[in-house]
Amino acid sequence: MDESLASNSRRNFSSDTNGHVNKLISERSPYLLQHARNPVNWYPWNDEALAKARAGNKLIFLSVGYSTCHWCHVMERESFENESIASVMNEHFINIKVDREERPDIDRVYMTFVQLASGSGGWPMSVFLTPDLHPVAGGTYFAPEDKWGRPGFKSILLQMSKRWREKPEEVRQIGTEVMNSLKKVSAFEVSLVSELTGGAVPEIQCADMCMQQLSKRFDHDFGGFSYAPKFPQPCNLMFLFHYYSRNPTGEQNKTALSMALLTLEKMSKGGIHDHIGQGFARYSTDEKWHVPHFEKMLYDQAQLVVAYATGYLLSGRNIFRDIVEDILSYVERNLTHAEGGLYSAEDADSLPSHESAEKLEGAFYVWTFSEIESLLSQPLSCKNDVLMSDLFCHHYNIRSNGNVDPSNDPHGELLDKNVLIVLGSEKETAENFGISEKELSEELKTAHQILFDERNTRPRPHLDDKIVLSWNGLMLSAYAKAAQILQNDSYKARALKIANFIQKYLWVNDSNRLLHCCYVDEKSREVTQTKHSIYGFLNDYTFLIRGLLDLYECTYDSTWIEWAENLQDIQNQLFWDSAAKAFNLGCPEYHFSTILIKDDEDGAEPSGNSVAVQNLLRLSSLLDRSDYNEKAEQILSVFTSRLSRFPSSLPEMSCGLMFYHDSPTQIYVVEKKDTMAQEMLTVIQQFYIPNRVMALINEANPLFYHKSETVKNMVDDTKDATAVHVCRNRKCSLPVTSVESLKSLLNS
Repeated sequence: MDESLASNSRRNFSSDTNGHVNKLISERSPYLLQHARNPVNWYPWNDEALAKARAGNKLIFLSVGYSTCHWCHVMERESFENESIASVMNEHFINIKVDREERPDIDRVYMTFVQLASGSGGWPMSVFLTPDLHPVAGGTYFAPEDKWGRPGFKSILLQMSKRWREKPEEVRQIGTEVMNSLKKVSAFEVSLVSELTGGAVPEIQCADMCMQQLSKRFDHDFGGFSYAPKFPQPCNLMFLFHYYSRNPTGEQNKTALSMALLTLEKMSKGGIHDHIGQGFARYSTDEKWHVPHFEKMLYDQAQLVVAYATGYLLSGRNIFRDIVEDILSYVERNLTHAEGGLYSAEDADSLPSHESAEKLEGAFYVWTFSEIESLLSQPLSCKNDVLMSDLFCHHYNIRSNGNVDPSNDPHGELLDKNVLIVLGSEKETAENFGISEKELSEELKTAHQILFDERNTRPRPHLDDKIVLSWNGLMLSAYAKAAQILQNDSYKARALKIANFIQKYLWVNDSNRLLHCCYVDEKSREVTQTKHSIYGFLNDYTFLIRGLLDLYECTYDSTWIEWAENLQDIQNQLFWDSAAKAFNLGCPEYHFSTILIKDDEDGAEPSGNSVAVQNLLRLSSLLDRSDYNEKAEQILSVFTSRLSRFPSSLPEMSCGLMFYHDSPTQIYVVEKKDTMAQEMLTVIQQFYIPNRVMALINEANPLFYHKSETVKNMVDDTKDATAVHVCRNRKCSLPVTSVESLKSLLNS
């Protein structure tokens, strides 16, 4: 990342007008540091805070959020910087701040409670706990004062304090009952599942049901799977691609492909896509993908790279290739540490000008009509009787009074502002102005650069430069997939840099453990750790293992497979619940609660159990590890109820189910002294085979020769020329030694 960008987007700590400093000042999390100078006596989640609550017999007020969360900023400004409210909090509660990105386990347990109690969830999450950590009341954002018949935050604090003071046993009883309910909700009915299925894996028809459920929710006008707000949901798109590939001539399968491609196209044209600075925002507030919630998350960029690259592979549409390059340009420029690690997010809010006192959502990204007129006042280079501003305003729907529907701007922050969106097509714009599409592309490229340079003079949004392992694992997959599909060696180099960064800073060799995250010193930009490093959670292992498997398929260095196998064994040891036959989210050191959470939904990120299924199947196939295959079967079996009734809540696991039933397509390239191996590998990478397991076997990489009897026989039978063996449904073809024969075999 450009260090000037980093310096312009430093963490914005809360104002220090009264000299307040609390316990968060010693933390590394950007979110916790944002609150380090609140008048609230915040503690991080640690033994000191929990012991203080027990010793003083006080309720805990737990506030969970993240540094790029818009409503977290609002609640801080309205309540946590309010001296009167802070005084009530400090007198009656032990106040604990948690960065949900540092401690996803804490977030998940108490978010489950909030969702059950209120019917919805979100951040900031606000929960009242007994000293033994049982939740008794909670919600999300609270306004500071009573309004519209609803109690404000101050009133809620006073009510909870009074209730605890006057009826502590009643409150404790509520907490006990809540915990019992949470255990039931979080528990897998293992005996019931076993009774219903006999431990069998669900039928493949669950994938058909997933397709049907997604079809019912699909927006045929704008793509996507809901009304406003609308999220990209890459897991859904990858399911649709996988489902299509099983029978490309089937009507339902072709529909699946068209649904995915339409969604990718409409998102690329919408305001959720940053047409000037690249990358994608978190979600759209409307069904047209027009007005986004402007924060940009690393995990979205990573998953969308894979989705657009796959869309390009299946459709050949250059726009999808361009979007892959677009996202990766953004990530490299804005979210990349000099040593290769990747930062978490950029905020939605920023100052409208350097003189402004208050941040507004989207201020960095939006434009007035007069700004566009002034900045793009020159004539087109290809047609001097047309102004660049006229072309640009037509193409991106720029209006003199702004193009944001007031219903999508409830606080008036985007009044008279424009969010770029393409409602037509490049062809239509070119025809309208009497120029070619190539000329249009060049003119827009010039305009984009002018606006990009101007935008960079504005105050930048806050950068959360925390480096989270799980999201770096997703990005490792993204670069590796892009390297394969786009045949781009620079992406391969980036992928290797990420893997090396993780090994250097997030892997503890002495204890054979991964760390969940690391941090960047604000001044030196060197990578640092907290006093008490946070060990990795399930998703850190599963996402990294998948990334390493994908990295192997573009480098063919089997040391990455060896590390993946080692990590899988560690994951099995740390997280496997032998009673429930699935993986727990949290690591053993952090069992602060008797509730053992297991992700059972593929949402903004895929569930760790879902990703684990495919990791286990891939590794089992590569390394002849039948124990891995058995674990994959057990996970699928335990999720039978969800996969049989609501498979669209688990599209990633539904991909694992298809992988299991179809069995892997094993492709072994046995390299000899000729030069054919690389050519063969390039051909293989241009085919979309979602259940592919690929290996290069040569003298430099003998791993598979020693691990697999099948591979050993293939190598021993291959004499002089490089040969490719393709195995489907547990049957292997005769080896092929030419590119044309290989293409024919893969097409069959």
